[in-house]
Amino acid sequence: MTDLATTWWVWLAAALVLSILEVLAPGFVFLGFAIGSGIVGLLLLGPAASFSPALLLLICAALSLASWLVLRRVFALPTGQVKTFDGDIND
Repeated sequence: MTDLATTWWVWLAAALVLSILEVLAPGFVFLGFAIGSGIVGLLLLGPAASFSPALLLLICAALSLASWLVLRRVFALPTGQVKTFDGDIND
């Protein structure tokens, strides 16, 4: 398990799978995890090549949370905006 957890292509493959899941079940839930694992995969190509699997998981969790918060702020409805309907669809 530790060999796979420190392999860059495994993290990028996980990011791809999570991105596909986001297309099938939208809501920016899987996209945050995809961004986090994609960044960890790119980090493993360079400076993070010697990090432990536990540290990589911690980095992925922190990046996923941060990206989810950013996505929530960027794509949220403006404050106070409520959708109202004036007419009936059957009229």
